[in-house]
Amino acid sequence: MQKLAQFRAKHDEALAPTAESPTPILHVDMDAFFVSVELLARPELIGKAVIVGGDRDQRGVVTSASYEARKFGVHSAMALRTAAKLCPHAIFLHSHYERYGEYHDRVATILSKYSPVVEMASIDEAYLDLSGTERMHGPSLAAADKLLREITASTSLPCSGGLAATRLVAKIASDQAKPRGLVWVAPGSEPKFLAPLPARRIPGIGKVTDAALQDLSIHTVEQLQALSIEKLEATFGRWGTALYRKARGIDSFEFFLDAEPKSVSHNQTFGEDTKDRALLESTLSFLCQKGAKRMREAGLYARTVTLTIRYANFKTITRSHTLAEPFDVDAIFMETIRALFQEAWDGKAMLRLVGVALTQFSGAPGQLDLLDADRREKLDRLAKTTDKLRDKFGFTKVQFGGSLAPPAAKKPAKPSK
Repeated sequence: MQKLAQFRAKHDEALAPTAESPTPILHVDMDAFFVSVELLARPELIGKAVIVGGDRDQRGVVTSASYEARKFGVHSAMALRTAAKLCPHAIFLHSHYERYGEYHDRVATILSKYSPVVEMASIDEAYLDLSGTERMHGPSLAAADKLLREITASTSLPCSGGLAATRLVAKIASDQAKPRGLVWVAPGSEPKFLAPLPARRIPGIGKVTDAALQDLSIHTVEQLQALSIEKLEATFGRWGTALYRKARGIDSFEFFLDAEPKSVSHNQTFGEDTKDRALLESTLSFLCQKGAKRMREAGLYARTVTLTIRYANFKTITRSHTLAEPFDVDAIFMETIRALFQEAWDGKAMLRLVGVALTQFSGAPGQLDLLDADRREKLDRLAKTTDKLRDKFGFTKVQFGGSLAPPAAKKPAKPSK
């Protein structure tokens, strides 16, 4: 996959989009992604209230809920026990993040066919800049429709999209399109499109800002648009300027490709606190491999490896080690994280989370002779071969032995990025 784009704030003032200079940005959002993936394996549950995240009486939160469950007020990040009270007839399923990762990779591969500029905002949503792709895929609206149809045809997963001249409006448009829809907001029509929506639908307006707007009798975006920038700045300070612009569909973000990520990290939260050494070490190995693969895809090499462990009482500690030269191979990171874990954990305390982070990047491998030439070459070949197999068969289908937990070990229940 090509190098993914990111967003940054423009240095100059962003202007309102116009019909004369549109920048087609497509926001693709998978519909109830985790639930949809689970339903592929459990088709008999289609049309029923399904909640993914764990057991109804388990400590933890909802990862995803089907639209049938959402009708009862269930939403992601809600406590599982609260969800069970709101929707007692719902079917609760455990998360299978390895499956979600595999489908994420498949979707990302399809997205890369339609634009050289893709930003994965999360595991189930992305932004694409469709500028300059007309010769290959046709007008942006036709390309967006074709893309969404290909995702569903190739993965059997439903998705929605929003096409607009700004990232902000594209995101809101895809929300309006759900489920299985596509909404296009023509350049210049952003204020009209946003006007009837509740003010809280504007990204960045949370409970505190919404309550303050309610005090001003502001309930819709149209009412927010009626406020002068002076009034908003007097009430909200610099945030008032942002509200004025957001209400009109103006954002100040642009794609860029020249900035490297500062870190690659993966954490794993367990459904139940554990001191199972085999499970903990295999999980750390798995996280190292995921991080190393992401680095190779970005063409990066890391020198610093960081371990995170969180105890049952939520106390969190980190331990880091900086290598003499940068690497991108799994074996080096796995050896380092294993040593850090041996030093940091006494083998007795219950843990609820472990994590791995790779930092201090460079764009080229080091020149020091930490590894002899033959071993380095073998590790490089092994990494490239496993990456190809993972891209073809799925990440979890090809693993190094250190990440294969014994059959009796309980699998982690809820990883986080």
